[in-house]
Amino acid sequence: MRASPWLPALLLLALGAYLLPPREPGASAATTVPRTLPDPLPAETRTLFEQSRPATVQVESVDPSRNSAGIGAGFFISAQGQVLTAYHVVSGGTLFQVSTVSGRSYRARVTAFNAAADVALLTIEGRGPFPFLKLTTRAPRVGETVLAIGNSGGEYLQPRRGQLLGLDAAAGRADFPQGTLEMSAPLAPGDSGGPIIDGNGQAIGVVSYIRIDESGRTRRSYAVPVVAGNDLVEGLLAGRKQDVAVVGLVLDDIHSGLTDPPGAIVSRVARNSPAARAGLRGSRVDRDGNLVELGDIITSVNGRPVRNADEFITAVRGVGVGVAVRLGYVRDGKTREASVVLVARASVPDLRN
Repeated sequence: MRASPWLPALLLLALGAYLLPPREPGASAATTVPRTLPDPLPAETRTLFEQSRPATVQVESVDPSRNSAGIGAGFFISAQGQVLTAYHVVSGGTLFQVSTVSGRSYRARVTAFNAAADVALLTIEGRGPFPFLKLTTRAPRVGETVLAIGNSGGEYLQPRRGQLLGLDAAAGRADFPQGTLEMSAPLAPGDSGGPIIDGNGQAIGVVSYIRIDESGRTRRSYAVPVVAGNDLVEGLLAGRKQDVAVVGLVLDDIHSGLTDPPGAIVSRVARNSPAARAGLRGSRVDRDGNLVELGDIITSVNGRPVRNADEFITAVRGVGVGVAVRLGYVRDGKTREASVVLVARASVPDLRN
């Protein structure tokens, strides 16, 4: 996502912004670094792009109360105006606008989402029919050429070409979607939520996140697979809003692994969250932003040890929204325990992207 012309602020973090767990080196939401422009497209890919582009859209997400905005991509999946995009593109907003290559813009609303899978469904306020991409009905094949369409580099719905490298990639972070398609396409900010298209012109995935090297170049790109009729797609079409469970913590991704005992270090406690009501504390910093004191160190969930933020996130999500859990933690060298009821991430505004 790049900065929106609606507002000057940029949603710096998108996917998984409610926590900041330890990052595998080079892992990032597809919203943070510049990309290398693709080579000129072969004739067959250019034809595919020209046929597919009218079905793609730019998605603007705005939250006026937080003076924040961002831009991603998406694509029509029906003539009636249903748009697939990445959940992290819209999870931080309250107002949404969808723009097409024909120059038309429409208001939209989020009608369904699956936060764990990082996919959302928008419905626009406008009359069709709209050009749309069919979802694939077959399994993708490693090695095939794929086409992405997005907004990175300040461009408007332009092509990014690559190869499909893997079908069931491990994210390396508990708050990123698992089991994604891995590609060599050079994706970057503004491409999140756009389609991954196979040689038949069918959408096989929704762009989610990227991995970068030390120089800031995209090393690998990842998309959530979508298949016509599968559980994910059917859930979205049925209007299901499936959020992830949270306690209300932002975790320290710098000092992980440096504490004894090991655990998930609390950097900040979200306002009006279960964690705040339970009295958990975050880290203290001075006026210059220097760390003065580490926050609470969460060492267990329901008696089961957690050694880092990823293990904590996995444990909490495995319990689910509305369930009470016991959190074991260490403060000032003393072991303590708190009982909290997990809530949906969207219900804690202070954790929105």
